[in-house]
Amino acid sequence: MAFFANTLLKNGKKLKIYLSLLPFYTAILHEICGRGMTLLLYFDTMKSMTQTHTTQPCSIQHPEEKAQAMALQWRDKILSWYEIQGRKHLPWRNLSGENAPYGVYVSEIMLQQTQVKRVLQSYYAPFLEAFPTLAALALTDIESVLKMWEGLGYYTRARNMHKSARICYEKFNATLPSTREELLALPGIGAYSAGAILCFGFGQNVSFVDGNIRRVLCRIFALTAPKEQLLENLAAILLDSKNSFDYNQALLDVGAMICTPKSPACLLCPLNELCLGKTAPHNYPLPKARTTQKLDMHMLACISEDSIVLAQSTQGLYQGLYNLPSFEGAAFAQLIECLRDSAQASTMRAFRKCGELKHHYTKYDIRANVYALECNGSAESLRKLIEQAQESTAKKATKAEREKLVLMPLGALDSKPLSSLCKKALKLANIKECSQNL
Repeated sequence: MAFFANTLLKNGKKLKIYLSLLPFYTAILHEICGRGMTLLLYFDTMKSMTQTHTTQPCSIQHPEEKAQAMALQWRDKILSWYEIQGRKHLPWRNLSGENAPYGVYVSEIMLQQTQVKRVLQSYYAPFLEAFPTLAALALTDIESVLKMWEGLGYYTRARNMHKSARICYEKFNATLPSTREELLALPGIGAYSAGAILCFGFGQNVSFVDGNIRRVLCRIFALTAPKEQLLENLAAILLDSKNSFDYNQALLDVGAMICTPKSPACLLCPLNELCLGKTAPHNYPLPKARTTQKLDMHMLACISEDSIVLAQSTQGLYQGLYNLPSFEGAAFAQLIECLRDSAQASTMRAFRKCGELKHHYTKYDIRANVYALECNGSAESLRKLIEQAQESTAKKATKAEREKLVLMPLGALDSKPLSSLCKKALKLANIKECSQNL
């Protein structure tokens, strides 16, 4: 690279042409300078050539040193932008009183892996209406909590909230603790959530790093794969301790609205002139490879005596939720044979394939074939028959240990926590009692 640069520098006109045709060439020169070389540069400015001589090697500033140097300018720019562009209307940013920490807690857990719009439109207000205080959440049953969370996904969040509420009810007089250490000891609360609750709920001057803030810091300081401790140090240095509430909300908004993962609006960013990564923002941080697992299954809606057979998960991602019984190919074929050979065969009124659906959940890409079976016989006998089919192979026996087959009156479906996959399948099967509300 040094030979290439020296060749160009022998002819000012040649360098002038290259700089005019290739704006990004300045990044190459910056890289050369960063390696401590002495350059004689010619730039085309106002149709004239001006000579710039670098006699000293360019210093590479450590991110923490850069953060210290620009902290005042950074805070001023981000707070000025937030004053005009910030999402100050969000309800969890306008809480007060002793219940404020709880309202912040609910919002922060809901917003993990979920867009603000979805939480705002369909979940935050109804959840607080159903469980207005931490005590109310602690005293309810988990099924009611899961029902209010239905469709929001990542149900472990809801289960952990319920566990934490019960711990706080017994240990902290039905209130959230106000120290980082005690918050981190609660199920489902990590470093970011603890910091957000302390800042937005209790008014404490603390910094924190979530996915949005991590992306902003990586791009500002051109960090491809930084350690978490460095990011936390940078966040602490840049924190505006005089107005930490607005500052942290502003930083979150810049990450969510401007410095987005796929299409960052760098020209609109209030921190543009401070950003080292704006010429190649997608490199900071380097994206992690995501792998998905394909999963094919057969789902069966079995109806008899105005009841439907459902599988309630007892562990795993779907714990506490209801699904239709599901089978892999060989096991499903075996189930159909068992049904045809059983005493239930004469009571079968209709068996049909309803269609196929696709569903994505965490790391799984699911393709499900949905069937409906209607019988005139005993609903309990039908449930037992399906249970026996599940236990007929070692693999399905393991699954049977994770699921409990239950009979659910069709009229009760709307009151139970159903997985999104189950709701899609019921709609495809045209189960009238619940499809109108799915």
